Amino acid sequence: MLRNNARLLLKFSIRSSVAKRRSGAFDKISSRPFTVLQQSSDKRQSNLLQCEALNAPKSTLKTTASTDQLGERQIQPDGPITSPEILSTNATNEFTTRTHTCGELRADHAGQSVTLCGWLEFSRMNKFFTLRDGYGTVQALIAEEDGPRIPLDGLPFESILRVTGKVQLRPDGQQNRFMPTGEIEVHVEQLEVLNESKKRLPINVKDHNRAKENLRLEYRYIDLRNAQMQRNLRLRSQVIMKMRECMINDFGFLEVETPTLFRRTPGGAQEFVVPSRKPGHFYSLVQSPQQFKQMLMVGAIDRYFQIARCYRDESTRPDRQPEFTQLDIELSFTDREKVIALVEAVLRKSWPFTDQPLKGPFPRMTLADAMDRFGSDKPDVRFGYELQNLSSLLPPQDQLVVSGVREQDFRAYAIVIRAQEARQLPGGVRKTLDKIAKKSNYCKFTMSKITSDWNTGPIVRLLGQSATEAVSGKLNLEPDDVLFLGWGKQSYVQNMMGRVRLAVYEMLESRSLVPKRATHAHSFLWVIDFPMFAENEDTGTIESTHHPFTAPHPEDASKLADSVPADAELFKIRSLAYDLVWNGVEIGGGSIRIHRSELQRRVLRDVLNIEHDHLGHLLDALDSGCPPHGGFAIGLDRYVSLLCSAASIRDVIAFPKSLDGKDPLSKAPVPISEEEKRIYHIKVIE
Repeated sequence: MLRNNARLLLKFSIRSSVAKRRSGAFDKISSRPFTVLQQSSDKRQSNLLQCEALNAPKSTLKTTASTDQLGERQIQPDGPITSPEILSTNATNEFTTRTHTCGELRADHAGQSVTLCGWLEFSRMNKFFTLRDGYGTVQALIAEEDGPRIPLDGLPFESILRVTGKVQLRPDGQQNRFMPTGEIEVHVEQLEVLNESKKRLPINVKDHNRAKENLRLEYRYIDLRNAQMQRNLRLRSQVIMKMRECMINDFGFLEVETPTLFRRTPGGAQEFVVPSRKPGHFYSLVQSPQQFKQMLMVGAIDRYFQIARCYRDESTRPDRQPEFTQLDIELSFTDREKVIALVEAVLRKSWPFTDQPLKGPFPRMTLADAMDRFGSDKPDVRFGYELQNLSSLLPPQDQLVVSGVREQDFRAYAIVIRAQEARQLPGGVRKTLDKIAKKSNYCKFTMSKITSDWNTGPIVRLLGQSATEAVSGKLNLEPDDVLFLGWGKQSYVQNMMGRVRLAVYEMLESRSLVPKRATHAHSFLWVIDFPMFAENEDTGTIESTHHPFTAPHPEDASKLADSVPADAELFKIRSLAYDLVWNGVEIGGGSIRIHRSELQRRVLRDVLNIEHDHLGHLLDALDSGCPPHGGFAIGLDRYVSLLCSAASIRDVIAFPKSLDGKDPLSKAPVPISEEEKRIYHIKVIE
């Protein structure tokens, strides 16, 4: 009987007059935590029974019996909960039983009757409590004489309440300037428990004491109540909505959904395999809609876009998930300049920070320049410490010889930290940078502090006297400067020094010795002129730098017109690919595509040695009158995570996977039954 009564929804009629408003012991509700003693189960049930009998003469509550979605009887008021004159103009309240959200009430609402719905965030003295929903938090006050009839102190936090009352200004000196609703409070007239939470939730919703990420992912449905997650997901929705409106209303693009189940795409990332009921036949989840959007161009859908779901069976990282979302764009009769202009226009129109509008055009940098100056194909240009190319001063001889590196591939780069910052470098900097160097093949690294006799010191054994003096003169080295020097195979040493550059700046930044990088700095950068082909560092085979459907640069296209050149010339062919980088993160990439089947076959068959029989549908499409076309894809997860200054893209995805690619919430992937294995002709080999 007690259990059934505890499930009943509670309704309270509370006097709106507030006498003896606050006791001196009350510390007004703010963002800091409180310690609250939980009532025992017996006491809680006792309170529930007491509140069930709220038919005392003091109450004016009228009730009727009805049935909720579980078929249980509940108590509801006669007539509508709210009247039209108190409805909010906020569209988020339409079609709901509330009049306002918890976050929208301000001083202008004083005197209005409101109905709020939300989670019980905190309560104190059976008198004050805060109610939270996805839009904010508001403080509510119960009249002191009505407190004994309301078991608020026994209600577990995160229970669902509906509260009706009047908005009143807080007394002078008791406003909370840290809360958007801190000027007002709601004087409660009715309170209804819509659903009681269990007493001890596995994670805390508060900002100041969040659980570790794995636990938050396991109980994501609770973690989503956190204010930061609410802000992130709402900002994501806003940005995507503006992108969609821009593509359709401003630029006349057609949104087309393409299949998720497809077949393997050659030359790309590892794909997820999906079994079918036909023995030995499988689908693959698309890693992008690349082939579909090209065939849409053939089909005269000449301005296509979609918010596309994509899948790659790769290891996860803070900026990578096995399933991700991108704004996918393709259009016909275009060129690189026009696609770049389109992407910039979309970003400007969807930029969420109206007080700091985004301006264009964005600067550009060739890949060769980016690697030579920053050691990265996605350079962070918010700070200096650029690489200094010393290859002409340091020939690959004597101590600088690196096994396996040909003379024509040898490069040497330096980074100089001037004395003012160098004196503040932590003692462990050498150990940290040595770890970076050890992970880099075909190159070597050294760190050297400049002294008054540096030109004649130990560095001479490494570089030689003349080279040491030449380096000192070129870099204008002064006592107490620190020199970081790397040498070896070009691409390897560039990447190593790029990582050294970032690591050194992060060390100084964490100690406030250099300017902190602005998270929303307008440092967008186009990286262009990628090589069309590259040598795989592990296998030595030739592969596409982007994907095998990328067109060659017009100035280099003649090299592939009739035959395949030697490797030395092949690697010099530039493609019409372009990447967009923001704050050192690649947020999107695209290219002009090959639209002639003859050239596409040559690339697949003669250059990449990829069997292309399974691409017959695409090659036939190119033979069917395919217009010149190109496109771009913005990685929405990465982009939004930067907009939100999130540490990981997992913080802007409602239900992400963990670092090992698993779903902590459902525990997927999980084994399947023997019957399912039989249906899909699967045999598991340990």
